[in-house]
Amino acid sequence: MSNTPGKTPHAPFFLIILSISLAIFMSSLDGTIVNIALPTISEAFSISSSTVSWVATAYLLVMAGCVLIFGKVSDIIGFKRVFLSGFIIFTIGSLACGVLPDMFNSFPLLVVSRVFQGIGGAMITAIAPAMVTAFIPMDMKGKAMGVIMTLAALGTAIGPTVGGLLTQYISWHWIFFINVPIGIFAVLLGARVIPASQAKGGLSGFDRSGAALVFVGLATLLFAVTEGNTYGWTSPVILGMLAISFVAMGMFLWNELHSSSPILELRLFKKRNFLLTNLALALVFLSFSGISYLLPFFLEYVLGYPTSTAGLVLTSLSIAMMVSGILAGLLFNRVGARILCISAAIILLVGYYMMWHLHVDTTIGYILTCLSAIGFGMGLLITPISNMILNSVAKGYQGMVSSLTSLERFAPMTIGIALFNLVFLEGVQAIAGRRGVAETAPADLKLQVLSAGFDLAFFISFLIGILIVILAFIAREEIHSDHVSGAEDEPAIGML
Repeated sequence: MSNTPGKTPHAPFFLIILSISLAIFMSSLDGTIVNIALPTISEAFSISSSTVSWVATAYLLVMAGCVLIFGKVSDIIGFKRVFLSGFIIFTIGSLACGVLPDMFNSFPLLVVSRVFQGIGGAMITAIAPAMVTAFIPMDMKGKAMGVIMTLAALGTAIGPTVGGLLTQYISWHWIFFINVPIGIFAVLLGARVIPASQAKGGLSGFDRSGAALVFVGLATLLFAVTEGNTYGWTSPVILGMLAISFVAMGMFLWNELHSSSPILELRLFKKRNFLLTNLALALVFLSFSGISYLLPFFLEYVLGYPTSTAGLVLTSLSIAMMVSGILAGLLFNRVGARILCISAAIILLVGYYMMWHLHVDTTIGYILTCLSAIGFGMGLLITPISNMILNSVAKGYQGMVSSLTSLERFAPMTIGIALFNLVFLEGVQAIAGRRGVAETAPADLKLQVLSAGFDLAFFISFLIGILIVILAFIAREEIHSDHVSGAEDEPAIGML
């Protein structure tokens, strides 16, 4: 039996979209609302900045390790059970984050609570896109995904502002308490409007070996890339983590090819368009990671803007994403996914090209234009490419593929931050050495070297943007027969 509502033609689709949107909104909000409160939490528990970073790192590692697992689980036991359970766990975890650390005066309890919260976050993030494909009619999928991506951009945009206000005027605990009423409402709404689906079997044959291997492989990889600068890229800790990740992921790939019910069906990647669209989605977030991470430093260190002004400048990107997300939803069924992808990829490339040419005299208007182009391109691209990926596979793999697209969002962002930071730092050192710039050099010369380092990093985004445009041109939109005929039986592997 499929996870589709099938025989409920009068389902309140707008309420289902609202329920899914709340999941994406909370996930996006939580990804940005916490970081701004870390210095305050550090002072509250009298701990170092490296120690307090575990509040963010623990959540990230659990999300990375669990997202593929829960995508597979949802394909077996149904979306509704996983979605509602995830919201309950996320809400309880949020409450625990705000209450338990002060109650027992224990920072480790905050980290443990974040781990619990991360499990719930992985559950709702893994399957939210798949629920659009499963429960929303084909002629409404574009609009639904557009609404969801708009709320995702909104959550990302307001996270730092809301987090800063709550931390400054109430307390850091409220960055977690704010999730509780939203979570309760989402559970009550979801229980009422999300269609129930019959389980396609039990978890007795669940690929536990694959689950353990993918958790260890992804968690150790992201730990290595996030902590590489702290420990040193050649330190025993980082090299050891990378070695563990390499071995675990190698064993995971072998296990998946030989498992009767794999966590990730690798044979799906034999389909040319499935491979190309997934690669394009991952590259979009990889290329964007350098802009989102390094641009605030450029605004503050090179142009001399205060932090508050830099934050306001960056909101132009999120606003552009929200506008284009709505537009993508409206245009999806009119012009088709491929045309939208090509147009969006070109706009994104133009934004990257402009960003590559920043310098010490760049005006604020030029930067706002760059960010608007990048945000508009991303918002216009993510909706159609996500639909192309999910519509190309049978309904029996929706949870699995949905969790894959979620992983392709935050894993490349995390890896990209480390990559672009390394390019920037090494680039500045190389340029300074070649130009003979010393500590005693004039300030304007140092700024030029810094600006050149940023340009080098942004040039990498431009190169990746070229690849995204090429992939957009050669990819084709393929809709699996399940989404056209309403077939409910999972196809054989040969029909993937």
